Amino acid sequence: MSDNADRRPLKTRQQAWARRFARFFVQQGVTPNQISLASVGLALLGAGAYWGSNTERPLLRLILLLLAALCIQLRLLSNMLDGLMAVEEGKKTPTGGIYNELPDRIADVIFLVAAGYAAGWPELGWIASLLALLTAYVRALGASFGFKQDFCGPMAKPHRMFTLTVGSVLSAFLPSLPILAITMGVIILGSALTIMRRTFHLNRNLSGHHDN
Repeated sequence: MSDNADRRPLKTRQQAWARRFARFFVQQGVTPNQISLASVGLALLGAGAYWGSNTERPLLRLILLLLAALCIQLRLLSNMLDGLMAVEEGKKTPTGGIYNELPDRIADVIFLVAAGYAAGWPELGWIASLLALLTAYVRALGASFGFKQDFCGPMAKPHRMFTLTVGSVLSAFLPSLPILAITMGVIILGSALTIMRRTFHLNRNLSGHHDN
């Protein structure tokens, strides 16, 4: 895991229940890196649910889309827990930075691509996943220059996953509307704006740094 200054600000990290969960996993001998990898497993499960949601059976479709939404939230929970276990519970490892970032990017791509196929617009899923990777790249690029990591939105990872969760739930209950396709469009537009904002911030920081 990265230093505290480079951690994504999360209010839920301060909640007592979150710390209890982290402590429980540590006591069971689970490592932060294993929790990070679990997020990829959850993404694969969610992708399978999205894939199966293209069914003519309404009840099954509803269940699978709700399962996909649940997997998204469990993925975010694992992303929070690995940091709590590493930092607050003192289980940080030399390779933690790799496990903190790489599974996140993989999970993003899996969820977004699968959601695009579930929406009937695979292209939207691939575009959304590309832009998600670019938002993370610009953040990491800024950090490589020595600046504090920029987690600004409007479509950072928590925002993307929240939007996709809401879209999946609404789509489950309103099957006659193209809600998932609209959701992917919102994620694409928001991600593009996020990339522009982060690039602008980085350019400003570099210009100011050079002037000094």
